Amino acid sequence: MGERPAAGGGKWVDVAPERLPRWLENFAARHGAYAEHGLTLTAADGAEATLHEPPGAGPVTTVAELLAAALTPRRLGLLLARKGAVAVGIADGTKLITSKVDTHYVQGRTAAGGWSQQRFARRRDNQAKAAAADGAGIVGRILLPDVRSLAAVVTGGDRTAVDAVLADRVLAPVVALRSERWLDVPEPRHVVLVSAVAMARAIPILIREP
Repeated sequence: MGERPAAGGGKWVDVAPERLPRWLENFAARHGAYAEHGLTLTAADGAEATLHEPPGAGPVTTVAELLAAALTPRRLGLLLARKGAVAVGIADGTKLITSKVDTHYVQGRTAAGGWSQQRFARRRDNQAKAAAADGAGIVGRILLPDVRSLAAVVTGGDRTAVDAVLADRVLAPVVALRSERWLDVPEPRHVVLVSAVAMARAIPILIREP
C-alpha cells in the first residue's frame, strides 16, 4: 500500500492483514532473524519494526494476537470529506456494505479585494456550513443507527471538513468511536470509499533501519 516517511526517522508501511505473514518472512530475509519484544521486532542487523493495531482490533500484546485480531471480521464506519464532497459508509470485514456519497458546491477562493472579497468570503462560508450540515445528515442516516455494531470509525480527506461534519452534537456516539487512524485520500467518490476499506484495515508498521 506504499510507504511514507516517519517523523524522527524511519518510514511507515501499511500491510494488509492477509499479507502480514509474508511480510514478516521478507523482513527476516532482508535483515536476518528477529526477536519479538511485544509488537516490536528487532532483527539481527539492528533493524526494528513496530507493528500497530488497525482500528477496532486492539488492544493486543503480541504479533500473533495482532494478526488474529486484524483478521477477525469487524464493522468499521468510514467518513471521508473534502470541501463540499462527503462519502460515508460501513465496511463489514473487507466489504463495503452500505454507503452514501454526496457533493455540495463550495466556491473557491477569489483574488478580488475589498467588498467583493468579503462578499465572496461570506458566500463561501455559508456554502461550507451547508455542506457540513448535509454531511452530518448523511452520517446520521448511515452510521448513527448502527453505531453499536461498529468497532471504530475511521476518517480521512480534509481534517477541517471532517471536523465540521462531526461538530453536530447529535453525532457524539459516532465521534466517541473515532479512531486516530487518518486516511489521506483525494476528493471522496465511491471508488475512493471502496479503496478506503483496505486502507482502514491495514496494519501500520514503523520501520527503522540501522
